Amino acid sequence: MCGLLGFLTADVATDDVVNQVYDALQCGRHRGPDERGTWHDEHIILGFNRLSIIDIEHSHQPLFWGPPENPERYALAFNGEIYNYLELREQLRTEHGAQFRTEGDGESIVAGYHYWGIEVFARLRGMFAFAIWDTEQRKLVLARDPFGIKPLFVATGPNGTAYASEKKSLLELLPALGLSDELDVRALEHYTVLQYVPEPESLHKNVRRLESGCYAMLGPGEKPRVTRYFEPRFRVVPFSKSEDETAHTPSKRPQSPGRPNTAEHRYHEIAEVLKDSVAKHMRADVTVGSFLSGGIDSTAIAALAIQHNPNLLTFTSAFEREGYSEADVAAETAEAIGAKHYIRTVSPEDFAGAIPEIVWYLDDPVADPALVPLYFVAKEARKHVKVVLSGEGSDELFGGYTIYREPLSLKPFEYLPQGLRRLAGKLSDRIPEGTRGKSLLHRGSLTLEERYYGNARSFNDAQLRSVLREFRPEWTHQDVTGPIYAKQDADMDPVARMQHLDLFTWLRGDILVKADKMTMANSLELRVPFLDSEVFAVAEKIPYDQKITKETTKYALRRALEEIVPPHVLHRPKLGFPVPLRHWLRGPELHDWAAAQIADSQTDHLLDKSAIKAMLEAHRSGSSDHSRRLWTLLVFMIWHGIFVEDRIKPQIQEPTYPVRL
Repeated sequence: MCGLLGFLTADVATDDVVNQVYDALQCGRHRGPDERGTWHDEHIILGFNRLSIIDIEHSHQPLFWGPPENPERYALAFNGEIYNYLELREQLRTEHGAQFRTEGDGESIVAGYHYWGIEVFARLRGMFAFAIWDTEQRKLVLARDPFGIKPLFVATGPNGTAYASEKKSLLELLPALGLSDELDVRALEHYTVLQYVPEPESLHKNVRRLESGCYAMLGPGEKPRVTRYFEPRFRVVPFSKSEDETAHTPSKRPQSPGRPNTAEHRYHEIAEVLKDSVAKHMRADVTVGSFLSGGIDSTAIAALAIQHNPNLLTFTSAFEREGYSEADVAAETAEAIGAKHYIRTVSPEDFAGAIPEIVWYLDDPVADPALVPLYFVAKEARKHVKVVLSGEGSDELFGGYTIYREPLSLKPFEYLPQGLRRLAGKLSDRIPEGTRGKSLLHRGSLTLEERYYGNARSFNDAQLRSVLREFRPEWTHQDVTGPIYAKQDADMDPVARMQHLDLFTWLRGDILVKADKMTMANSLELRVPFLDSEVFAVAEKIPYDQKITKETTKYALRRALEEIVPPHVLHRPKLGFPVPLRHWLRGPELHDWAAAQIADSQTDHLLDKSAIKAMLEAHRSGSSDHSRRLWTLLVFMIWHGIFVEDRIKPQIQEPTYPVRL
């Protein structure tokens, strides 16, 4: 694990550029406080900040590897972990006689690239963003893991191409690249709608992101040529019925996995692949703990992890306000599985005080208030462990979001002629806000492509027009979702289509950014066993009725976990990570703080601050709930104050942690 920073020049790497890269590494020091340095030749500068997890004493970076005739042909800078590295190393030894000088996972990437070429990317089970410089061919390859767990920003200008784990580091190098730091107003509009900046965009026009599941190749003076190597599909394979078990009929787990493709066989397959994934995610030369909420996903991960580490430590966050904490359930779970448990309670003062620091770590704004308690629980965990497991990705793979049940409620509309469906939509426009049935009529009148753009919905067009100075109605969520829907197979069911969309939007735009940035802010590595290529290969086959029922979500997963997850969690409704933001913005906890942020912000050319102030007061009075919209705008204002105005200066501490923990 580390933070990457590199600069491939269009001409020659001068001493001045080498020094600028070294200085820019400081922005990513939190990602790897154990080691820091640069290496360069006449064309490229490779920089790294290392958080040592595997082979602590030897796998320094950049890591050099090559065949016997040129043993230092390749230079690797690598952020992440390859969980099947032991198997890959053995395969490379057996098939190609590959030789290794370390005991780490990095050499499996480079040796695999040498012998298998770009096919190696699909063989890697892990999370990664890396750069391989071929000193012989003078070619750079950049690659990112299939789901986008690890970030990679890229900027290309007349003087070369730079890439980084932290956008802050790239911003330092834009002048050297011959680029400006111009704001991307289209990305801003997408952010206000989605609550995150969708890939490959960033809020700086000249900085993009290498998308998940992609690699790029380039040489000196060339633009990156991006190719997708992983395209997730949901290729449903219906369950076969067996004599002793049919869908949605709970029964005791059978003693054997049953005949292929029966329900009991498929549940067994899910359980086994999760066990294997967690086992591989536990590979480390430091202590591995686990985040633990009150939900089924983190509980399953922790329950499987403790089989490999009987002294497992688990961590959760909490709020004092009733109804906004799963701490009691998590504590009960920890006791049930035998883990030692830690709880970090977050106060309103903690919450407001940490926002500037958190937004600095984010690079681009993410208007998900759950990232604040995540930041604090990561800070607590880092006192005890260097790695944690977590349950991200389960909802997208196994059908866990309540919104995935919407196709069931809207199914009657499918039998209406298109004209009648549109008429229902027009009727809904005449129904007063808050009237029961208005939303159902409206959403039933729309196609899936029109109505579904992920879990986050902040502003409608009228609200956007009231707050954005440069509102452009042609810039819609369909800019982002349209190309994704267009790639979907014609026979995909509506839930699979929603899951597929979320893999490219909500998951990598919000969930994984939040997870990576808030844990790495505390020099803590977070691993997500659900987001594993082998787990996905099982999950993608699950049919519609084994994911969503009238009673529950993630049906097949719950059945698979019956003997793994304690009963008090197995069928518990999903709470998520609620934050009492609505209450705090109405009361003394955050209202005055929010008013001050609006007043001080120098975003008048972008936002109508008077409209935002009116929105805050309407929220305070209780006449409307604008909490998510306000939070979206407040996070952007703070981001603008840090990265554009240079008015807000977060107090970022130099990370000081023991190398071994």
